[in-house]
Amino acid sequence: MLTVGTVILVFFVIRRRRRWYQRNRIDELLQTRQVDYDNLLSRANPYYNSLSSEGRDRFLKRVLLFIQSKRFEYIDMEAQESAPLLISAAAVQLTYGLDHFLLDYFSTIYVVRNKYTYGLTPTPYEGHVSRDGIYLSWADFTREFADYTDGQNVGLHEMAHALTYVNFTAHEGRDATFHDAFVNFSAVARPIFERMKDGETNLLNPYAATNYQEFWGVCIETFFERSSDFKSQLPELYTALCTLLNQDPLTTEKLPTVSTP
Repeated sequence: MLTVGTVILVFFVIRRRRRWYQRNRIDELLQTRQVDYDNLLSRANPYYNSLSSEGRDRFLKRVLLFIQSKRFEYIDMEAQESAPLLISAAAVQLTYGLDHFLLDYFSTIYVVRNKYTYGLTPTPYEGHVSRDGIYLSWADFTREFADYTDGQNVGLHEMAHALTYVNFTAHEGRDATFHDAFVNFSAVARPIFERMKDGETNLLNPYAATNYQEFWGVCIETFFERSSDFKSQLPELYTALCTLLNQDPLTTEKLPTVSTP
C-alpha cells in the first residue's frame, strides 16, 4: 500500500514531467510557428500589436502555456485553427501582469458558432462562465476584437468573469495578489456602481448597472478598449484597475515590473 508521502512524491513527479513536456512543446512551436502566430496576433489583437519585441515574446509564451492547459470544444461549428490562439490571447491580455494566469480551474473552453440560449433565459448569450467551463460565441468574439474602440469585447468580458470565478469561487489557481487587492479596487468601484444603479451615466456601458459582476466585466472591456477616455473620465477607477491587474494598457511595456513568463 502506498504511503501518503509516496503519493505526494508521485504527484510532484507527474506534475514536473507534465511541465517539462509543455515547455518542450512550446519551444518546438516557437521554432516552427512563431512567425505565423506573430502575424495572426498582430492582425487580430491590438494589445499584442502595441507591445515591444520583448513583450511580444513574453505574451506569446504565456499564450502557448494557456493553450496547453485547455481543451477547446466546438459547438455547431468546425474547429478553427485560430480560435485557441486568439481566445487564449484574450485571457493572457487580462492577466498579463499577474503571476497566476492560467485560470487553472477551467479545463475546457467551449467555442459556439454564434449567439446561443442558456438555461431558462430567452435572451441570446454572447458568452458566459459556469463551473462547466468558459463559453464564447466565436462570431461575436471575432467581430468585437475587430472593433477595438467601442468598449465591447466578449472575450475580455468573459475572461474577467473567469478570473473572479477562479479567485473567489473555485480558489483553484488563485492569484493571491489579485485576490487580496480586489477589496481595494471595490472601495473605488462600488460607489460608482451604486450611482449607476441610481441612474447616473458615465463612460461605462449602462449594462454595468445590471449587477456588480457585470460592472466588473464592463470595466475590463472599457479599460482595454477605451483606455485614454477611461483614464480621463474615471481616473480613480482607472488607477484602481491598473493596481489590481498590475498593468497599464497606455504604456508600451504595460507592466510596472516584469516577472517571469
